[in-house]
Amino acid sequence: MTAQTVQEGDLVTVIGLEVHVQLETETKIFCGCPTEPAERPNENVCPVCLGLPGALPVLNEGAVEAAVKIGKAIDADIPEETRFHRKNYYYPDLPKNFQITQYDEPICADGELEVAVEGDRRTVAIERAHLEEDPGSLQHVGGSIDTAEYTLVDYNRAGTPLVEIVTAPDFRGPKEVRAFLAELEEVLEYLGVFDAERDGSLRIDANLSIIPQEETDGDGTIGTEALEAANRTEVKNISSHKGAEKALAYEETRQKNAIRRGREVEQETRHWDESRGITVSMRSKEAEKDYRYFEEADLPPLRVSHWKAEIPIPELPRARRERFQGEYGLSEEAASKLTSTKQVADFYEDVAGAFDPDLAAAWVADELLGELNYRDMAVTDVEDRLAEVKRLVELLATEEITAKNAKEVVLRGMLDDGDDPDTIVDREDLGKTDEDEVQQAVLEAIEENPDAVEDYESGEGGAINFLVGQVMQKTGGSADPGDVNGLLRAELEE
Repeated sequence: MTAQTVQEGDLVTVIGLEVHVQLETETKIFCGCPTEPAERPNENVCPVCLGLPGALPVLNEGAVEAAVKIGKAIDADIPEETRFHRKNYYYPDLPKNFQITQYDEPICADGELEVAVEGDRRTVAIERAHLEEDPGSLQHVGGSIDTAEYTLVDYNRAGTPLVEIVTAPDFRGPKEVRAFLAELEEVLEYLGVFDAERDGSLRIDANLSIIPQEETDGDGTIGTEALEAANRTEVKNISSHKGAEKALAYEETRQKNAIRRGREVEQETRHWDESRGITVSMRSKEAEKDYRYFEEADLPPLRVSHWKAEIPIPELPRARRERFQGEYGLSEEAASKLTSTKQVADFYEDVAGAFDPDLAAAWVADELLGELNYRDMAVTDVEDRLAEVKRLVELLATEEITAKNAKEVVLRGMLDDGDDPDTIVDREDLGKTDEDEVQQAVLEAIEENPDAVEDYESGEGGAINFLVGQVMQKTGGSADPGDVNGLLRAELEE
Protein backbone atom coordinates (compact mmCIF):
# COMPACT_ATOMS: atom_id res chain seq x y z
CA MET A 1 0.00 0.00 0.00
CA THR A 2 1.44 3.37 -0.97
CA ALA A 3 0.94 6.48 1.07
CA GLN A 4 -1.15 7.98 -1.75
CA THR A 5 -3.72 5.17 -1.65
CA VAL A 6 -4.19 5.12 2.12
CA GLN A 7 -7.69 6.06 3.26
CA GLU A 8 -8.69 7.27 6.75
CA GLY A 9 -10.19 3.88 7.67
CA ASP A 10 -7.01 2.08 6.60
CA LEU A 11 -4.87 3.73 9.26
CA VAL A 12 -4.40 2.72 12.89
CA THR A 13 -3.08 5.08 15.56
CA VAL A 14 -0.60 3.55 18.00
CA ILE A 15 0.43 5.40 21.16
CA GLY A 16 2.76 4.55 24.02
CA LEU A 17 3.36 6.74 27.06
CA GLU A 18 6.24 7.75 29.30
CA VAL A 19 4.64 9.29 32.40
CA HIS A 20 6.96 11.18 34.74
CA VAL A 21 5.59 11.29 38.28
CA GLN A 22 7.13 13.55 40.91
CA LEU A 23 7.22 11.70 44.22
CA GLU A 24 6.07 13.37 47.43
CA THR A 25 9.20 13.25 49.55
CA GLU A 26 10.58 15.91 51.87
CA THR A 27 14.00 15.94 50.25
CA LYS A 28 15.43 15.29 46.80
CA ILE A 29 16.38 11.83 45.61
CA PHE A 30 20.16 12.08 46.01
CA CYS A 31 20.68 14.98 48.43
CA GLY A 32 19.11 16.73 51.42
CA CYS A 33 17.69 19.75 49.58
CA PRO A 34 13.97 20.28 50.26
CA THR A 35 11.43 19.54 47.55
CA GLU A 36 8.93 22.11 48.79
CA PRO A 37 8.32 25.05 46.44
CA ALA A 38 10.96 27.74 46.80
CA GLU A 39 10.30 31.46 46.99
CA ARG A 40 13.15 32.32 44.61
CA PRO A 41 14.78 30.59 41.62
CA ASN A 42 17.84 28.47 42.34
CA GLU A 43 17.28 28.55 46.09
CA ASN A 44 16.88 24.86 47.00
CA VAL A 45 20.16 23.66 45.51
CA CYS A 46 23.45 22.18 46.69
CA PRO A 47 26.66 20.76 45.15
CA VAL A 48 24.99 17.35 44.64
CA CYS A 49 21.92 18.45 42.68
CA LEU A 50 24.02 21.01 40.80
CA GLY A 51 26.49 18.29 39.83
CA LEU A 52 29.56 20.07 41.14
CA PRO A 53 32.88 18.18 41.06
CA GLY A 54 33.41 15.81 43.98
CA ALA A 55 29.76 15.77 45.12
CA LEU A 56 28.42 12.26 45.74
CA PRO A 57 24.78 11.11 45.63
CA VAL A 58 23.06 9.35 48.57
CA LEU A 59 19.80 7.55 47.72
CA ASN A 60 16.57 8.72 49.41
CA GLU A 61 14.90 5.71 51.10
CA GLY A 62 11.47 7.37 50.94
CA ALA A 63 11.68 7.57 47.15
CA VAL A 64 12.43 3.84 46.96
CA GLU A 65 9.46 3.03 49.22
CA ALA A 66 7.20 5.11 46.99
CA ALA A 67 8.43 3.26 43.90
CA VAL A 68 7.71 -0.09 45.59
CA LYS A 69 4.16 1.07 46.42
CA ILE A 70 3.63 2.00 42.78
CA GLY A 71 4.97 -1.40 41.76
CA LYS A 72 2.48 -3.14 44.05
CA ALA A 73 -0.40 -1.01 42.75
CA ILE A 74 0.32 -1.92 39.11
CA ASP A 75 1.06 -5.57 40.01
CA ALA A 76 4.62 -5.29 38.70
CA ASP A 77 7.60 -7.52 39.34
CA ILE A 78 10.30 -6.11 41.63
CA PRO A 79 13.56 -7.91 40.82
CA GLU A 80 16.06 -9.17 43.33
CA GLU A 81 18.55 -6.54 42.24
CA THR A 82 18.18 -3.21 40.50
CA ARG A 83 20.75 -0.52 39.80
CA PHE A 84 21.25 3.04 38.60
CA HIS A 85 22.87 4.25 35.39
CA ARG A 86 24.02 7.52 33.90
CA LYS A 87 22.06 8.73 30.88
CA ASN A 88 24.38 11.13 29.08
CA TYR A 89 23.03 14.09 27.14
CA TYR A 90 23.51 17.84 27.13
CA TYR A 91 20.58 20.09 27.94
CA PRO A 92 20.62 23.43 29.81
CA ASP A 93 18.39 22.21 32.67
CA LEU A 94 20.64 19.20 33.35
CA PRO A 95 23.63 20.68 35.20
CA LYS A 96 25.73 17.50 35.28
CA ASN A 97 25.22 16.79 31.55
CA PHE A 98 23.95 13.37 32.61
CA GLN A 99 20.90 12.12 34.45
CA ILE A 100 21.01 9.44 37.14
CA THR A 101 18.30 7.01 36.11
CA GLN A 102 17.70 3.28 35.65
CA TYR A 103 18.30 1.55 32.37
CA ASP A 104 18.02 -2.21 31.85
CA GLU A 105 17.42 -3.12 35.51
CA PRO A 106 14.45 -0.99 36.63
CA ILE A 107 12.86 -1.30 40.06
CA CYS A 108 9.47 -2.33 38.55
CA ALA A 109 8.75 -4.32 35.39
CA ASP A 110 5.86 -6.11 33.64
CA GLY A 111 2.94 -4.39 35.36
CA GLU A 112 -0.54 -3.47 34.23
CA LEU A 113 -3.40 -1.12 34.99
CA GLU A 114 -7.06 -1.75 34.25
CA VAL A 115 -8.90 1.28 32.93
CA ALA A 116 -12.44 2.11 31.78
CA VAL A 117 -12.60 3.53 28.25
CA GLU A 118 -16.06 4.73 27.22
CA GLY A 119 -17.77 2.08 29.33
CA ASP A 120 -15.47 -0.81 28.42
CA ARG A 121 -12.74 -2.06 30.76
CA ARG A 122 -9.39 -2.98 29.32
CA THR A 123 -5.90 -3.64 30.59
CA VAL A 124 -2.93 -1.47 29.64
CA ALA A 125 0.45 -3.19 29.89
CA ILE A 126 3.15 -1.28 31.76
CA GLU A 127 6.58 -2.33 30.58
CA ARG A 128 8.55 -0.70 33.40
CA ALA A 129 8.61 1.92 36.12
CA HIS A 130 11.99 3.24 37.16
CA LEU A 131 13.47 5.80 39.53
CA GLU A 132 15.36 8.83 38.32
CA GLU A 133 16.13 12.47 39.13
CA ASP A 134 14.18 15.36 37.67
CA PRO A 135 16.05 17.98 35.64
CA GLY A 136 15.62 21.67 36.36
CA SER A 137 12.99 23.79 34.66
CA LEU A 138 13.19 26.29 31.81
CA GLN A 139 11.33 29.59 31.66
CA HIS A 140 10.94 30.92 28.12
CA VAL A 141 10.75 34.70 28.26
CA GLY A 142 8.83 36.64 25.63
CA GLY A 143 7.35 33.64 23.83
CA SER A 144 7.22 29.85 23.61
CA ILE A 145 10.09 27.41 23.15
CA ASP A 146 10.63 28.37 19.51
CA THR A 147 9.85 32.11 19.74
CA ALA A 148 11.22 33.23 23.14
CA GLU A 149 13.65 36.14 23.34
CA TYR A 150 15.71 34.18 25.84
CA THR A 151 15.38 31.32 28.33
CA LEU A 152 16.08 31.21 32.07
CA VAL A 153 17.04 28.07 33.99
CA ASP A 154 15.79 27.29 37.51
CA TYR A 155 17.51 24.36 39.25
CA ASN A 156 15.18 24.19 42.25
CA ARG A 157 13.45 21.18 40.66
CA ALA A 158 16.72 19.45 39.72
CA GLY A 159 17.05 16.27 41.77
CA THR A 160 13.38 15.93 42.70
CA PRO A 161 12.61 12.19 42.76
CA LEU A 162 10.72 10.84 39.76
CA VAL A 163 9.20 7.54 38.82
CA GLU A 164 8.92 7.18 35.06
CA ILE A 165 6.11 4.82 34.08
CA VAL A 166 6.49 3.41 30.57
CA THR A 167 3.49 1.73 28.94
CA ALA A 168 3.37 -0.66 26.05
CA PRO A 169 2.06 0.87 22.79
CA ASP A 170 -1.45 -0.22 23.79
CA PHE A 171 -3.42 2.95 23.08
CA ARG A 172 -5.37 3.41 19.86
CA GLY A 173 -6.51 6.97 20.34
CA PRO A 174 -6.16 10.15 22.43
CA LYS A 175 -9.35 9.48 24.46
CA GLU A 176 -7.90 6.21 25.72
CA VAL A 177 -4.78 8.07 26.86
CA ARG A 178 -6.84 10.59 28.81
CA ALA A 179 -8.82 7.82 30.55
CA PHE A 180 -5.61 6.00 31.49
CA LEU A 181 -3.99 9.11 32.92
CA ALA A 182 -7.06 9.87 35.03
CA GLU A 183 -7.05 6.33 36.45
CA LEU A 184 -3.29 6.40 37.05
CA GLU A 185 -3.48 9.74 38.86
CA GLU A 186 -6.23 8.40 41.16
CA VAL A 187 -4.08 5.39 42.03
CA LEU A 188 -1.04 7.56 42.76
CA GLU A 189 -3.05 9.87 45.02
CA TYR A 190 -4.48 6.90 46.94
CA LEU A 191 -0.95 5.64 47.51
CA GLY A 192 0.02 9.00 49.02
CA VAL A 193 3.11 9.28 46.81
CA PHE A 194 1.91 12.12 44.59
CA ASP A 195 0.36 15.58 44.86
CA ALA A 196 -1.59 16.62 41.78
CA GLU A 197 -1.63 20.25 42.95
CA ARG A 198 2.16 20.59 42.72
CA ASP A 199 3.30 22.32 39.55
CA GLY A 200 4.89 19.83 37.15
CA SER A 201 3.93 16.83 39.29
CA LEU A 202 2.77 14.80 36.28
CA ARG A 203 4.41 15.23 32.87
CA ILE A 204 3.79 13.07 29.85
CA ASP A 205 5.88 12.20 26.82
CA ALA A 206 3.92 10.29 24.20
CA ASN A 207 5.16 8.27 21.22
CA LEU A 208 2.67 8.20 18.35
CA SER A 209 2.83 6.20 15.12
CA ILE A 210 0.37 5.65 12.28
CA ILE A 211 0.25 2.03 11.06
CA PRO A 212 -1.56 0.73 7.96
CA GLN A 213 -4.55 -1.40 8.99
CA GLU A 214 -3.25 -4.36 6.97
CA GLU A 215 -0.18 -4.61 9.24
CA THR A 216 -2.25 -5.31 12.37
CA ASP A 217 -3.14 -8.82 13.49
CA GLY A 218 -6.68 -10.13 13.59
CA ASP A 219 -7.07 -9.32 17.30
CA GLY A 220 -5.86 -5.77 16.78
CA THR A 221 -2.32 -6.32 18.09
CA ILE A 222 0.65 -4.93 16.19
CA GLY A 223 3.86 -6.83 15.76
CA THR A 224 7.30 -5.51 16.65
CA GLU A 225 8.31 -5.44 13.00
CA ALA A 226 5.45 -3.14 12.01
CA LEU A 227 6.13 -0.83 14.94
CA GLU A 228 9.83 -0.57 14.13
CA ALA A 229 9.07 0.14 10.48
CA ALA A 230 6.78 3.04 11.36
CA ASN A 231 8.41 6.38 12.02
CA ARG A 232 7.10 7.62 15.35
CA THR A 233 7.14 11.07 16.83
CA GLU A 234 7.69 11.77 20.51
CA VAL A 235 5.51 14.59 21.81
CA LYS A 236 7.05 16.10 24.94
CA ASN A 237 6.09 18.49 27.72
CA ILE A 238 2.44 17.55 28.15
CA SER A 239 1.26 18.38 31.65
CA SER A 240 -2.40 17.33 31.99
CA HIS A 241 -5.00 14.73 30.97
CA LYS A 242 -6.81 17.25 28.79
CA GLY A 243 -3.52 18.46 27.34
CA ALA A 244 -2.55 14.89 26.42
CA GLU A 245 -5.80 14.33 24.56
CA LYS A 246 -5.50 17.64 22.68
CA ALA A 247 -1.81 17.21 21.85
CA LEU A 248 -2.24 13.68 20.55
CA ALA A 249 -5.38 14.53 18.60
CA TYR A 250 -3.40 17.26 16.84
CA GLU A 251 -0.42 15.00 16.21
CA GLU A 252 -2.65 12.17 14.98
CA THR A 253 -4.28 14.48 12.46
CA ARG A 254 -0.95 15.96 11.38
CA GLN A 255 0.55 12.57 10.64
CA LYS A 256 -2.53 11.21 8.85
CA ASN A 257 -2.65 14.31 6.65
CA ALA A 258 1.03 13.86 5.78
CA ILE A 259 0.48 10.20 4.84
CA ARG A 260 -2.59 10.99 2.74
CA ARG A 261 -0.54 13.56 0.81
CA GLY A 262 2.21 11.05 0.13
CA ARG A 263 4.76 12.55 2.52
CA GLU A 264 6.88 10.50 4.90
CA VAL A 265 6.44 11.10 8.62
CA GLU A 266 9.81 12.04 10.09
CA GLN A 267 11.00 10.36 13.27
CA GLU A 268 11.51 13.32 15.56
CA THR A 269 10.84 14.87 18.95
CA ARG A 270 8.13 17.52 19.00
CA HIS A 271 7.09 20.04 21.64
CA TRP A 272 3.43 20.54 22.61
CA ASP A 273 2.74 24.27 22.55
CA GLU A 274 -0.42 24.46 24.63
CA SER A 275 -1.00 28.17 24.04
CA ARG A 276 -1.20 27.63 20.26
CA GLY A 277 -2.65 24.12 20.36
CA ILE A 278 0.02 22.68 18.05
CA THR A 279 3.14 20.53 18.17
CA VAL A 280 6.41 22.01 16.89
CA SER A 281 9.57 20.23 15.86
CA MET A 282 12.40 20.28 18.42
CA ARG A 283 15.03 17.88 17.15
CA SER A 284 15.52 14.53 15.46
CA LYS A 285 14.56 11.60 17.67
CA GLU A 286 17.49 10.20 19.63
CA ALA A 287 18.22 6.50 19.54
CA GLU A 288 19.04 4.57 22.69
CA LYS A 289 22.72 4.41 21.76
CA ASP A 290 22.89 8.22 21.69
CA TYR A 291 22.54 8.34 25.47
CA ARG A 292 25.66 6.20 26.11
CA TYR A 293 24.27 4.55 29.24
CA PHE A 294 26.75 3.21 31.77
CA GLU A 295 26.45 2.16 35.40
CA GLU A 296 26.45 4.82 38.12
CA ALA A 297 29.59 3.94 40.05
CA ASP A 298 28.70 6.11 43.04
CA LEU A 299 25.53 4.14 43.90
CA PRO A 300 25.60 0.43 44.86
CA PRO A 301 23.04 -2.09 43.52
CA LEU A 302 19.63 -1.86 45.17
CA ARG A 303 18.07 -4.96 46.73
CA VAL A 304 14.52 -4.27 47.96
CA SER A 305 12.38 -7.01 46.42
CA HIS A 306 11.32 -8.15 49.92
CA TRP A 307 9.77 -4.71 50.53
CA LYS A 308 6.89 -5.64 48.25
CA ALA A 309 5.53 -7.96 50.94
CA GLU A 310 6.42 -5.64 53.83
CA ILE A 311 5.12 -2.27 52.63
CA PRO A 312 1.31 -1.95 52.81
CA ILE A 313 -0.79 -0.03 50.32
CA PRO A 314 -4.41 1.12 50.77
CA GLU A 315 -7.46 -0.23 48.98
CA LEU A 316 -7.17 1.22 45.46
CA PRO A 317 -9.85 3.23 43.62
CA ARG A 318 -11.24 0.48 41.38
CA ALA A 319 -11.55 -2.02 44.23
CA ARG A 320 -13.14 0.62 46.44
CA ARG A 321 -15.66 1.58 43.74
CA GLU A 322 -16.71 -2.03 43.38
CA ARG A 323 -17.03 -2.43 47.15
CA PHE A 324 -19.11 0.74 47.47
CA GLN A 325 -21.52 -0.59 44.85
CA GLY A 326 -21.86 -3.95 46.61
CA GLU A 327 -21.73 -2.85 50.25
CA TYR A 328 -23.73 0.38 50.05
CA GLY A 329 -25.87 -0.31 47.00
CA LEU A 330 -24.56 2.74 45.14
CA SER A 331 -24.82 3.29 41.40
CA GLU A 332 -21.63 3.15 39.34
CA GLU A 333 -21.81 6.92 38.83
CA ALA A 334 -22.18 7.66 42.55
CA ALA A 335 -19.42 5.20 43.46
CA SER A 336 -17.09 6.86 40.94
CA LYS A 337 -17.73 10.31 42.42
CA LEU A 338 -17.23 9.06 45.95
CA THR A 339 -13.90 7.39 45.17
CA SER A 340 -12.49 10.24 43.06
CA THR A 341 -9.98 10.89 45.84
CA LYS A 342 -9.06 8.94 48.96
CA GLN A 343 -10.13 11.86 51.16
CA VAL A 344 -13.63 11.88 49.63
CA ALA A 345 -13.96 8.10 49.95
CA ASP A 346 -12.79 8.12 53.57
CA PHE A 347 -15.22 10.89 54.47
CA TYR A 348 -18.13 9.13 52.76
CA GLU A 349 -17.48 5.94 54.71
CA ASP A 350 -17.36 7.94 57.94
CA VAL A 351 -20.78 9.50 57.21
CA ALA A 352 -22.29 6.28 55.84
CA GLY A 353 -21.26 4.51 59.03
CA ALA A 354 -23.43 6.86 61.07
CA PHE A 355 -26.37 7.60 58.75
CA ASP A 356 -28.26 6.10 55.82
CA PRO A 357 -25.73 5.32 53.03
CA ASP A 358 -27.99 6.84 50.35
CA LEU A 359 -28.37 10.07 52.34
CA ALA A 360 -24.61 10.13 52.92
CA ALA A 361 -23.95 9.56 49.21
CA ALA A 362 -26.31 12.34 48.15
CA TRP A 363 -24.78 14.81 50.55
CA VAL A 364 -21.14 13.99 49.95
CA ALA A 365 -21.23 13.28 46.18
CA ASP A 366 -23.81 15.84 45.10
CA GLU A 367 -24.26 18.61 47.64
CA LEU A 368 -20.81 18.93 49.23
CA LEU A 369 -18.72 18.21 46.12
CA GLY A 370 -21.06 20.32 44.00
CA GLU A 371 -20.73 23.35 46.26
CA LEU A 372 -16.96 22.88 46.53
CA ASN A 373 -16.61 22.58 42.76
CA TYR A 374 -18.64 25.76 42.28
CA ARG A 375 -16.10 27.55 44.48
CA ASP A 376 -13.13 25.89 42.75
CA MET A 377 -12.32 24.05 45.98
CA ALA A 378 -11.56 20.44 46.89
CA VAL A 379 -12.26 18.31 49.96
CA THR A 380 -8.68 18.91 51.05
CA ASP A 381 -9.54 22.61 51.42
CA VAL A 382 -12.11 21.79 54.13
CA GLU A 383 -10.60 18.63 55.60
CA ASP A 384 -10.35 20.27 59.02
CA ARG A 385 -14.11 20.98 58.94
CA LEU A 386 -15.49 17.61 57.85
CA ALA A 387 -16.83 16.99 61.36
CA GLU A 388 -19.02 20.07 60.84
CA VAL A 389 -20.30 18.71 57.53
CA LYS A 390 -21.10 15.44 59.29
CA ARG A 391 -23.02 17.42 61.93
CA LEU A 392 -25.02 19.06 59.13
CA VAL A 393 -25.97 15.63 57.78
CA GLU A 394 -27.01 14.67 61.32
CA LEU A 395 -29.30 17.71 61.59
CA LEU A 396 -30.91 16.68 58.31
CA ALA A 397 -31.14 12.97 59.18
CA THR A 398 -32.86 13.74 62.49
CA GLU A 399 -35.24 16.12 60.69
CA GLU A 400 -34.17 19.12 62.72
CA ILE A 401 -33.84 21.19 59.54
CA THR A 402 -35.19 20.83 56.00
CA ALA A 403 -33.10 19.64 53.06
CA LYS A 404 -33.65 22.99 51.33
CA ASN A 405 -32.33 24.97 54.29
CA ALA A 406 -29.52 22.48 54.85
CA LYS A 407 -28.19 23.10 51.37
CA GLU A 408 -29.14 26.66 50.52
CA VAL A 409 -28.54 28.26 53.90
CA VAL A 410 -26.41 26.11 56.17
CA LEU A 411 -23.92 24.47 53.80
CA ARG A 412 -23.41 27.60 51.75
CA GLY A 413 -23.04 29.67 54.92
CA MET A 414 -20.47 27.23 56.23
CA LEU A 415 -18.37 27.48 53.06
CA ASP A 416 -18.78 31.20 52.47
CA ASP A 417 -18.67 32.57 56.03
CA GLY A 418 -16.86 29.86 57.97
CA ASP A 419 -19.61 29.39 60.57
CA ASP A 420 -20.50 26.01 62.06
CA PRO A 421 -23.94 24.49 61.28
CA ASP A 422 -25.48 24.91 64.75
CA THR A 423 -24.57 28.60 64.81
CA ILE A 424 -26.22 29.14 61.44
CA VAL A 425 -29.35 27.19 62.40
CA ASP A 426 -29.76 29.23 65.61
CA ARG A 427 -29.00 32.56 63.97
CA GLU A 428 -31.38 32.00 61.05
CA ASP A 429 -34.01 30.28 63.21
CA LEU A 430 -34.07 27.28 60.85
CA GLY A 431 -35.38 24.66 63.29
CA LYS A 432 -38.29 22.78 61.71
CA THR A 433 -41.72 23.95 62.82
CA ASP A 434 -43.92 21.43 64.57
CA GLU A 435 -46.83 19.72 62.82
CA ASP A 436 -49.50 21.92 64.38
CA GLU A 437 -47.82 25.09 63.08
CA VAL A 438 -47.46 23.62 59.60
CA GLN A 439 -51.08 22.48 59.58
CA GLN A 440 -52.21 25.96 60.64
CA ALA A 441 -50.12 27.53 57.85
CA VAL A 442 -51.71 25.11 55.34
CA LEU A 443 -55.21 26.12 56.39
CA GLU A 444 -54.34 29.82 56.19
CA ALA A 445 -52.82 29.45 52.71
CA ILE A 446 -55.96 27.71 51.45
CA GLU A 447 -58.24 30.34 52.97
CA GLU A 448 -56.21 33.30 51.67
CA ASN A 449 -55.81 32.04 48.10
CA PRO A 450 -59.21 30.95 46.73
CA ASP A 451 -58.14 31.49 43.12
CA ALA A 452 -55.28 29.03 43.48
CA VAL A 453 -57.62 26.54 45.16
CA GLU A 454 -60.05 26.88 42.26
CA ASP A 455 -57.23 26.38 39.75
CA TYR A 456 -56.10 23.23 41.58
CA GLU A 457 -59.65 21.85 41.56
CA SER A 458 -59.79 22.60 37.82
CA GLY A 459 -56.78 20.38 37.25
CA GLU A 460 -54.01 22.98 36.95
CA GLY A 461 -51.04 21.19 38.48
CA GLY A 462 -48.99 24.35 38.99
CA ALA A 463 -51.48 25.71 41.53
CA ILE A 464 -50.29 23.30 44.22
CA ASN A 465 -46.75 24.62 43.85
CA PHE A 466 -47.97 28.16 44.44
CA LEU A 467 -49.75 27.05 47.62
CA VAL A 468 -46.66 25.17 48.82
CA GLY A 469 -44.70 28.39 48.35
CA GLN A 470 -47.22 30.32 50.44
CA VAL A 471 -46.92 27.80 53.29
CA MET A 472 -43.14 27.87 53.12
CA GLN A 473 -43.23 31.64 53.31
CA LYS A 474 -45.45 31.51 56.39
CA THR A 475 -43.15 29.03 58.12
CA GLY A 476 -40.00 30.91 57.20
CA GLY A 477 -38.81 28.00 55.07
CA SER A 478 -38.58 25.70 58.07
CA ALA A 479 -41.29 23.28 56.93
CA ASP A 480 -40.49 20.30 54.74
CA PRO A 481 -41.81 21.00 51.20
CA GLY A 482 -42.76 17.35 50.70
CA ASP A 483 -44.76 17.29 53.92
CA VAL A 484 -46.44 20.56 53.00
CA ASN A 485 -47.42 19.21 49.59
CA GLY A 486 -49.00 16.15 51.19
CA LEU A 487 -50.91 18.18 53.79
CA LEU A 488 -52.24 20.57 51.14
CA ARG A 489 -53.49 17.77 48.92
CA ALA A 490 -55.14 16.08 51.89
CA GLU A 491 -57.01 19.27 52.82
CA LEU A 492 -57.99 20.13 49.25
CA GLU A 493 -59.31 16.68 48.49
CA GLU A 494 -61.53 16.36 51.56
